[in-house]
Amino acid sequence: MSTSLRKILVTCALPYANGPIHLGHMLEHIQADIWVRFQRMRGNEIYFICADDAHGTPIMLKADQMGISPEQLITEVRQQHMADFAGFNISFDNYHSTHSEENRELAETIYTRLKNRGFIKIRTISQLFDPEKQMFLPDRFVKGTCPKCKAPDQYGDNCEVCSSTYSPMDLLNPRSVVSGATPVVKESEHFFFDLPSFEQMLKDWISSGSLQQEVANKMREWFEAGLQQWDISRDAPYFGFKIPGEQDKYFYVWLDAPIGYMASFKNLCSQKSGLNFESFWGQESQAELYHFIGKDIMYFHSLFWPAMLEGAQFRKPNNIFVHGYVTVNGEKMSKSRGTFIQAATYLKHLDPEYLRYYYAAKLSNRIDDLDLNLEDFVQRVNSDLVNKLVNLASRNAGFIQKRFAGKLSARIEDQALFDEVSGQAEKIADCYENREFGKAIREIMALTDKANKYIDDKAPWVLAKEENQSTQLHDVCSMGIQLFRILIGYLKPVLPQLAQRSEAFLQTELSWQNLHEPLLDHSIAPFKALFTRLDMKKIEAMLEASKQENAGLNNPAEQPKAPQEAVEPFEATISIDDFAKLDLRVAKVLQCEAVPESNKLLKFILDLGGETRQVFSGIKAAYDKPEQLVGRHVIMVANLAPRKMKFGLSEGMILSAGSGGSDLFLLDVDQGAKAGSRVK
Repeated sequence: MSTSLRKILVTCALPYANGPIHLGHMLEHIQADIWVRFQRMRGNEIYFICADDAHGTPIMLKADQMGISPEQLITEVRQQHMADFAGFNISFDNYHSTHSEENRELAETIYTRLKNRGFIKIRTISQLFDPEKQMFLPDRFVKGTCPKCKAPDQYGDNCEVCSSTYSPMDLLNPRSVVSGATPVVKESEHFFFDLPSFEQMLKDWISSGSLQQEVANKMREWFEAGLQQWDISRDAPYFGFKIPGEQDKYFYVWLDAPIGYMASFKNLCSQKSGLNFESFWGQESQAELYHFIGKDIMYFHSLFWPAMLEGAQFRKPNNIFVHGYVTVNGEKMSKSRGTFIQAATYLKHLDPEYLRYYYAAKLSNRIDDLDLNLEDFVQRVNSDLVNKLVNLASRNAGFIQKRFAGKLSARIEDQALFDEVSGQAEKIADCYENREFGKAIREIMALTDKANKYIDDKAPWVLAKEENQSTQLHDVCSMGIQLFRILIGYLKPVLPQLAQRSEAFLQTELSWQNLHEPLLDHSIAPFKALFTRLDMKKIEAMLEASKQENAGLNNPAEQPKAPQEAVEPFEATISIDDFAKLDLRVAKVLQCEAVPESNKLLKFILDLGGETRQVFSGIKAAYDKPEQLVGRHVIMVANLAPRKMKFGLSEGMILSAGSGGSDLFLLDVDQGAKAGSRVK
């Protein structure tokens, strides 16, 4: 690993400015912050920036519901976001907003360069229009019946039941989610970014070998499916930046959102003398640029964003570090169970460094989901940080203070052990550099165990009672403090507050370069409690508070009222003969498992009374533990024509009720009904 100093810019994905930060968001920001703090400890020149993503239809509509301007909404939300990140010790150099003059100027510059170089195409398209709200409807603001499988209450771009993708124009019985009105078709001129022109450049970028393997593989799939031109414009009314030279046309939020990285850094440059924008974003930049993002926005960051930068003659990122989702106790975060935990709720009950440590202990450089198991959370924090790490300092500091006037010995009692612990610095540094934080924690805790074994074997509490053992007692307890100093130094990127308290106790600053240098004949401060044990009762109190907040019970007056969704329109009347054409059957679930390659599908093997069928159902978001459905009876359409899907043949359809996504419920069957029984 090179020891020359580096110039680095790090960003996190921009939180959307219409809701609070939750523990799912915090995974990414903690991961990035640990990496940034490590680089600072190494002496590298590094800047860490972020901003609120402040444009788009949802923000416009939410502000309207609350009776305030979009500008007021995003200002208030930004203050809340900044407070949450500060509470978790996220050390941004700048936290800005995409609703800024810097972002407007850069968005216009990038658009103009793309247009002048022939990468902006214009054509007229037909869209669904809400006649009551007088606005064109984004895909996710239209619901209706799937044109392929006829499942009701599906979004305008894809079906969560059969996984088909389609245009909102193809929906049956469409309705506006905004007003409930039946939309009409209107034509509008739109502007498109010519993404296919950059296919070879993107393929070359993949072949550079720097991207995570999962990201590169996913990009190859998108190439196989064929790149499409990207619609970058929206019609008024819309909260965002107007497209220069156009009337009532606005940049789509996803065009100016990633430009917010550049805008936030440009704003930092205006505050910091000597910091040059071009040296980090110009085509000739030798600085390193990294984006930390979640896997849900990988499509935009690995295709559109580098292509836009290339087309507008700015530099591309060195890498995009993608992470998975957060689950709690093995299931997706749930508002009803209180596990959809807001950052502010957590901070009212628990030390932020508990979560920083636990996330670090489970993070790797792969795109794996991370489970916050609350019992394991308590056990690991108390075992590692309280019983092992802090106890190493506390069990030795008292002797140093009382018997030796707070001064450490002038010698190292066990040079081999000291060299072994301090000699792991580069191995642990490599783990941090490669974002293998869990591996780093395991290495550090293994060394902590060795340090505690040393103290156990030397037994200073026994030496303290023996005559003529004062020098040995001094050397042994000093050795314990020396080892603690190295270990807390290794953990400083993860636990900045504990490290700060430890620095005050040790009367020294911890840097990566000085960890191998012992503090000989050095005075330390009287020991004070460095860390508090985590109590399960506080976890329970946090979960209860989260339930109350999610139910809108804490401050009901402050909870914005969502518009009441219109009831799904009833289908046209059919005859009994039409109904008789449906062969609805009771089926017993023999097997049920998630389809790894799909975010939506579960694979069922069903018993229909002697005959088995394979059925794929888009209810994955509603049932996190598919194995629990085994043995249950469900209702299925048995005479639906088989559908060949990417993952296999689906031989029917399982019936469920709800609005889609996590709001889906399998229909229950009374006791006594047998597999194969017909539903009449």
